[in-house]
Amino acid sequence: FIVYYLSGSLLFNFMVEATTASLTSVINASSLIKKVYIPKYIFPLEKCLFAFVIMLFSSVALIIVILIKRMPISPTILLFFIPMIYVLIFSLGLSLILASVNVFFRDVGHLYSVWTVAWMYLTPIIYPANILPDLLQKVMQLNPMYYYVTYFRDVVMYGSVPNLETNLICIVYALVFLFAGLFIFKKQQDKFILY
Repeated sequence: FIVYYLSGSLLFNFMVEATTASLTSVINASSLIKKVYIPKYIFPLEKCLFAFVIMLFSSVALIIVILIKRMPISPTILLFFIPMIYVLIFSLGLSLILASVNVFFRDVGHLYSVWTVAWMYLTPIIYPANILPDLLQKVMQLNPMYYYVTYFRDVVMYGSVPNLETNLICIVYALVFLFAGLFIFKKQQDKFILY
């Protein structure tokens, strides 16, 4: 259970940390934005990359627990970075959306902290997805983090390589959020200075 929990929470906590830090990144840099021209997307990007590095260091703890528990290690564990990259792209897109919306609606920050708690329970981190009724399992499949967490566990814990369909779902979610984030951020960034 401890490896199951850590492998799920590692990716989910990275996404939450990256997006939560990015949420206020533009507002916190307001004094710099007013003084000099600087590409504003740098602020959410920096928060996401910082959280990504922390996740990489945190994954050492997961490896230590796997070794202590003497779990069988499969060569597929070398693919651990693929779901991490997917989550990084997804988180960057979501961060750009949140950072731009939060400039205009400051309450988004408070609502987002509530949403992330609910989101955690909608993601199979502390429980296996197969214990849920069929209807809830179908609802859960609308959750991008479900696919990323499952992908990570497949390569790290279960020694299986996810199929092409799973990879395509992960890529589509990541790219849709990235392009939506870039579009919204680019469209709104010139108004940031007014708020």
